[in-house]
Amino acid sequence: MTAICLYSQLCIGQTTNISGVVNTYHRVLEFIPAKACVRVSSTVGLNLYKKVLLIQMKGAGITTANNSSFGDTTALNNAGNYEVATICNIIGDSIFMFFNFLNNYTVTGGKVQLVQFGQYSSALVTDTIKATAWNNTTGTGGVIALYISDNLTLNAPVFANAAGFGGGAFVLSSGTCSNFAPATAYIYNASSMSPQNGAYKGENVYDLVVAAETGGRGAPANGGGGGNNHNNGGGGGANLSGGGIGGGNSSTAGCTSNLRGLAGKPLSSWGGKKIFSGGGGGAGHSNGGIITIGGGNGGGIIFIRATNIFGNGYKISANGGDGGSSVSDGAAGGGGAGSVIMSVTNYSGAESIEAKGGNGGNSDNNGNAGRCYGAGGGGSGGVIYFSGAVPPITISTVGGTAGNETERDGGCSAAILPTAGANSSYIENYSYTRSFDPGSYCTAPLPVQMGSFTATVIQQKVKLQWTVFSPEEIIAFEIEKLNSNNQWESIAVVSPLGNTENYFTWDNKPLQGKNLYRLKIVESNNKISFSVIKQVDFDFYTKEFNIYPNPASRQMTVTGSFNSPALLQVFDYSGKFVIEKIIFNNYSVINLSALSPGIYLVRINEKIKKLVVY
Repeated sequence: MTAICLYSQLCIGQTTNISGVVNTYHRVLEFIPAKACVRVSSTVGLNLYKKVLLIQMKGAGITTANNSSFGDTTALNNAGNYEVATICNIIGDSIFMFFNFLNNYTVTGGKVQLVQFGQYSSALVTDTIKATAWNNTTGTGGVIALYISDNLTLNAPVFANAAGFGGGAFVLSSGTCSNFAPATAYIYNASSMSPQNGAYKGENVYDLVVAAETGGRGAPANGGGGGNNHNNGGGGGANLSGGGIGGGNSSTAGCTSNLRGLAGKPLSSWGGKKIFSGGGGGAGHSNGGIITIGGGNGGGIIFIRATNIFGNGYKISANGGDGGSSVSDGAAGGGGAGSVIMSVTNYSGAESIEAKGGNGGNSDNNGNAGRCYGAGGGGSGGVIYFSGAVPPITISTVGGTAGNETERDGGCSAAILPTAGANSSYIENYSYTRSFDPGSYCTAPLPVQMGSFTATVIQQKVKLQWTVFSPEEIIAFEIEKLNSNNQWESIAVVSPLGNTENYFTWDNKPLQGKNLYRLKIVESNNKISFSVIKQVDFDFYTKEFNIYPNPASRQMTVTGSFNSPALLQVFDYSGKFVIEKIIFNNYSVINLSALSPGIYLVRINEKIKKLVVY
């Protein structure tokens, strides 16, 4: 089928509508690097030649001493190791890859999973894309992975909020506590209820499998510590920056010990070689149970590879969950934000990307005489990686706020306040981890897969762009154009550049009227293949359009006689795009409520008109 590509490079007829959970998750049972192979719990949903993400979720070592150093990371080991691979064969429960692995993975205790990408030529998000929440029992989930060769258009969010490591669970302790022998330790068995001396800690890159370590104020790696007996707040979870410490008991009546949950500790990314889910917030200590919510879950992991993203104002987010609030009890810590990898060439449409820490839970002291209890600490901000320079979009990696303590009795001591989670950062010019060293088991070359081929008019020239997978199997690209004799002739030859997937060239002398292009691919085995045909019609770009009212306030109407669909762009006088939308008919109403008063330019294809917004 011939496809027409508009200025936006949106190729009509090649877009898949996607929503919900688009990934499949598979627990790795055995890692066999000599054969570039993993054995998995189930192969259902896995497909040949598809991209997969191999990632180890846990396996760090920590100090387990019962003192303030509990939870300090002694070694990350293989926790956080990851890489992108491509399946070449499936035999029984064994999955073989085209390329040798770059990293090592520890299956026993490390919670290694294989996540198959949602892989498309172009994709339109019609309803929220979600991650299956992380499940520590199955060792799977918590990841969204999209591999889009051309355009990703958001008509709904991409949402991995609170999909990462779990917050400390709420449980109800007995009322027993002591000022003569307070619960001062850093570790307790959180399932012991008579009393529960230490609330549950947040989940983290160290697997808390020893019951005696599951509770108490000590913070395990990037998980928040739980509040100790009696009614102390939980600490916030962390990622590459630290969480906030929980609020303390400042009572002057009853049990008065200040033994609040400590803050989740920052991890090291090893220069971007490791990625992590956000740590869970610690639970607040509770013996009243009026509100029964534990620590906030950490944010999940998002990996998006695309040539273009049209955001349409929607969010991509891996935020931490908020900690549970309390009445006459200790409140819980917020979850640390997760990690986002954006391997994207072009951004437009005012999207936003967030990796924000969860807020600490609020503590309502309910006016009890002499009794004031701790609120929750905030979760840390996460990390966002960009393949190029930071794009001109809204980005946030702020830490979660500390919880508030309200209805304090005047007879209490000075408030022992929680702290906010630390802000984090974004990283530019990041290259995600993948191997190009051919494995020995799969002897056949990786089939060349055409990602995208687009034709774009720019200043009376045509820019030809394309994406291919496995460029190492290609010896030449050739752009062909249909001439007046109805024959295909070569107008440009481009050599592949190592492992580069994205290429472009120009037609500097396009014809008036229709211009038809195709991409010819010559492989090392002399196999020749062709892309779909792309058409550029220069007459298409000469049609006028009108906008009214002008000046406009909350909306404008666009009319014109042009082929549809067409790309409408609005940008301010600095050249920054503020609206980008595909319109599908010759009469469209455009919402302007997000624009500040001022002068803007409206462009449809090559025609531009001035718009005044008041």
